Amino acid sequence: MGSSSLNDMEKLIRQRREFIPRGIFNMTPLIISEAKGARVKDITGREYIDFAGGIGVLNVGHCPTELVEAIRDQAGKYTHTCFHLMMHEPYIALAEKLNRIVPGNFPKKTLLANSGAEAVENGVKIARYFTKRPGVIAFDGGYHGRTLLALSLTGKVKPYKLGFGPFAPEVYRIPYAYCYRCPLRIEYPSCDLGCVDYMKEVFRVHAPPQEIAALVVEPVLGEGGIVVPPKGYLEKLRGICSEEGIIFIADEVQTGMGRTGRMFACQHLGLEPDILIMGKSLAGGLPLSAVTGRGDIMDAPHVGGLGGTFSGNPLACRAAMEVIKIIEDNALAPRALEIGRKVVDGFRGFQENYPIIGDVRWLGAMIGLELVRDRKTKEPATKETRQIIKSCCERGLLITRSGTFSNVLRTLMPLVITDEEIDEGLSILDEVLREIRI
Repeated sequence: MGSSSLNDMEKLIRQRREFIPRGIFNMTPLIISEAKGARVKDITGREYIDFAGGIGVLNVGHCPTELVEAIRDQAGKYTHTCFHLMMHEPYIALAEKLNRIVPGNFPKKTLLANSGAEAVENGVKIARYFTKRPGVIAFDGGYHGRTLLALSLTGKVKPYKLGFGPFAPEVYRIPYAYCYRCPLRIEYPSCDLGCVDYMKEVFRVHAPPQEIAALVVEPVLGEGGIVVPPKGYLEKLRGICSEEGIIFIADEVQTGMGRTGRMFACQHLGLEPDILIMGKSLAGGLPLSAVTGRGDIMDAPHVGGLGGTFSGNPLACRAAMEVIKIIEDNALAPRALEIGRKVVDGFRGFQENYPIIGDVRWLGAMIGLELVRDRKTKEPATKETRQIIKSCCERGLLITRSGTFSNVLRTLMPLVITDEEIDEGLSILDEVLREIRI
């Protein structure tokens, strides 16, 4: 790498500090120049294997040719109309497609938005309108975005909520089924899913079910640490919602679009959410999210009550149609299961060799490695996690973290990654783990 490219990198980093608020966090000190598939190149020419995937946005990989061509074709026709002013075919076509592929044996309708947080807020807004109830139940460790209501639903204080209150009212929180760190200090399966019964405590202490519009839940906690709930958990929650007339909203912003081995994680359980939220990988890197739900619920708000200037942008809609086609044509959901098994085999081998690894959790290619300073006390290895990410980056592997204690290595690699690239990435992580001392 030349001195000029290093100088360019240093110059841009200085400009970033000068022009951009410090509150916008950067996981690595890198500045990208180009990327393809599961590989990224920075402006110095250094190449990296991508185990982070834009934090779950690049399920179909960086710059697949078909996606680039679809965006280019649409850009040559029109880039924006505002759907409220002039309708366009890509919005309608995508809505029809999502209505067909989202689980649920009932008529569905779809609203498009720009971000996961915006989709979550719209989902709750629609549920409140339909039920005429104000309350919402969310979960410890859940993450739903950074806008006011989405942040109110989010169950992690630092860095997301610290100093940004007051938050939206009528939000009630219950424990998630985080069996490795059970908040009720009981064990599965003898616990009989006692964490679900805490929902009834909300009804007794905080608000009756007649005042709860919706329950918003991630089928797998993403930012919460790749927490995969045990069998029966989500089904039991769904049952209570059905009994009490509460809208069951599945936040599949991170778990959707093939990530877990099915197009949507709910399909593993045969769950049919009243409303399903999508985002992240939906448009392969372009900003787009969607709210798909039961037709009667989605039709409840009055005309003019839903929408937004950029919602359902035609470029993003064309991209999303191509993303879905790529996932289906290339069997990327089944590939996610293969990736998961391969990576987990490697992680479990690491667990045998390195005491810092407390738990391995996964569903498809959504995989978490929880790091602890002591396996008995489960003291989080937060500092060591930061060091591992830094050392991996220095050796050519991009990986990110999550969890309430920021001590979970989270892998969200593109589903087009090759076995050779996985092996190379695991080899780098193995080297780094070997050097960590606790």
